[in-house]
Amino acid sequence: MEGLLSFEDLPDWVPGDVLLSSDGQDWRNVALRSYHYRGQDVVVPAMNDFMLVSYKAGSTPMQRRFDGRWTRETLGPGATSLLTRAQKCCWNWRETIDVTHLYLSGSLVAEVASEVMDCSVSKVALHDILRTDDPVMSHAVDAIAEETRSRGLGGALYVDTVARGLIIHMLRNYASVRVQETRRSGALSPLQERRIIEFIDANLNSSLDLKIMATALGLTPCLFARQFRRSFDKPPYAFVTTRRLELARRLLATTDLPIKAIASDCGFSDQAHLTRMFSTEFGQTPAVFRRQAS
Repeated sequence: MEGLLSFEDLPDWVPGDVLLSSDGQDWRNVALRSYHYRGQDVVVPAMNDFMLVSYKAGSTPMQRRFDGRWTRETLGPGATSLLTRAQKCCWNWRETIDVTHLYLSGSLVAEVASEVMDCSVSKVALHDILRTDDPVMSHAVDAIAEETRSRGLGGALYVDTVARGLIIHMLRNYASVRVQETRRSGALSPLQERRIIEFIDANLNSSLDLKIMATALGLTPCLFARQFRRSFDKPPYAFVTTRRLELARRLLATTDLPIKAIASDCGFSDQAHLTRMFSTEFGQTPAVFRRQAS
């Protein structure tokens, strides 16, 4: 959606002192900031990300208006607020508090939901909850905050792993999910099948890993692999190998291209690679096949 507020611009609407920030770290789809806030009465525009607010110090009565309704709670250490994305809201509190914000991109939440539910998820909405005392959520925020401070080895992978586990927990307990209807449950649609075959055939001489093929259909690698297998009764790598061998056999029979060039054109690492795969599949080497086909 256009016009949604980024977490970087949130201080323009909710002024506070930054205590900790993940800015500049090589993370994707996850960010963290901690703030020291004084009492405020603010309106926050619809945000681009899902946001968790973990309360770390101080305690205050809090009022929040969301979707026309006010909710009221006393918030302090151990409590967490859940904010769905793309929704304007109002906040009012009187006392000084320290909080940690964890921001999760909509694309990451939808990706995890698609993998968990084994279908294409079009929309995820968090239940708007002003207060929950959920140790799984608070511990996940604490773990990512500690990684923000320590900047340890493999930080981006660690944060992604913790965030994905947190999202699964949220999907189980705090979310509504909308799925896209497919013509065959658990498989690619006929249109997707045609598109991926065309994509594979047009790129046989290139690297075709799972991520590249999944991206061509706008799916996550895990979901793509499951749906592809249900459509074609074989995993993507095996399907690609079969198409490469079929093209190699056709070129051997109908052209005078050197076998080395055919291997390259069909996406094999070298002539020896083509020879091994071709012999396994067809019971003869490319050279013998060419002589018999001529």
